[in-house]
Amino acid sequence: MTGPLSGMRVIDASNFVFGPMATQLLADMGAEVIKVEPPQGDPMRQVGQSRNPKMGSFFLNLNRGKRSVTLDLKNADDIARLDALLATADVFVHNMRPAAARRLGIDYESLATRHPRLVYAVALGFHQDGRYAERPAYDDVIQGMSGVSGLHARMYGEPGFVPMLFTDKLCGVYLAGAIASALVARAANGKGQLVEVPMFETMASFNLVEHLADSIFDGPSSDPAPRGYERVFSRYHRPLKTREGYICLVANTDAQWLRLFSLLERPDLSADPRFTTMGDRIRHAEPLYDEVSQSLLARDAAEWLALFLEHDIPAGPANGLDDLLTDPHLADVGFFETVEHPTEGALRCASTPLRFSGSPKAAAGRAPGLGEHNAEILA
Repeated sequence: MTGPLSGMRVIDASNFVFGPMATQLLADMGAEVIKVEPPQGDPMRQVGQSRNPKMGSFFLNLNRGKRSVTLDLKNADDIARLDALLATADVFVHNMRPAAARRLGIDYESLATRHPRLVYAVALGFHQDGRYAERPAYDDVIQGMSGVSGLHARMYGEPGFVPMLFTDKLCGVYLAGAIASALVARAANGKGQLVEVPMFETMASFNLVEHLADSIFDGPSSDPAPRGYERVFSRYHRPLKTREGYICLVANTDAQWLRLFSLLERPDLSADPRFTTMGDRIRHAEPLYDEVSQSLLARDAAEWLALFLEHDIPAGPANGLDDLLTDPHLADVGFFETVEHPTEGALRCASTPLRFSGSPKAAAGRAPGLGEHNAEILA
């Protein structure tokens, strides 16, 4: 095993997406991840096309490099087997609500006395000292509660969702980082600890990085303007239409904008006081992008893209999902790997994008069959 977390053992009793996303990242970084599943398996085994039962495409993509054991955590003997596994582990991850974990006797307080070096990580819906503590939480619910769907309403007049499992995946990234941080702390003091990552608070914090905006100044405001980062609410904050096709264009610095105005053959925009500084351009994003979008209709997307990249202006194509499969840069860096699975055949996997100079990454692993490693691990 290679990677910076080589030698770390993670017991992952989470399911769906949030927790497994975190442990997928840990596996990509070299940790040994043992996925503890109920006898019927993680529900995500049923999602997507499959060549064999309980080996759906979604599961295969989200559980690469892990091993699987089946335990019924409502059974006392299997709880004892889980406890024996935890005695060998560095990290325990689950997405049970705390009350359920307490009923099973696998809450942090119960385990910490027996396994003081264990990093105990919980993928939560909400922090436990608030009134929402015991509510169930899934991606769509959290997109709504955290204001993500409200951003859509601000743009399009009605709330909507980001068309991906946005909060599950992003919170999984936060959880993986938090676990790695706790392992660093343990290396210094020898002690494990409880790690909690709540979806609602995590997404509210993430949303407000730019959209807290002027509300950072506490107290009432005399400014009637709606809060948020103004530029991204422009009706032009989208791929821009050219004579043929669309292009994604983001100039930021003063120098980039001056070069862009020159390439658009719009010297009048360079002289316009509304567009002189970054602050000016953000305050006048609507008229600025109105002028730019009109100018882009003079050429095709491919022509503009070649011209912008030649002059170091940030731009790119508006790719669809199929375009990623044939992207030449992704081919250059070996982004997709073919993994031979003993039951599912050849699988195209997106490898980890993370690189460490002193810890070479391992080849992409494969997802396990349900309970495939019972005999090997539980013995």
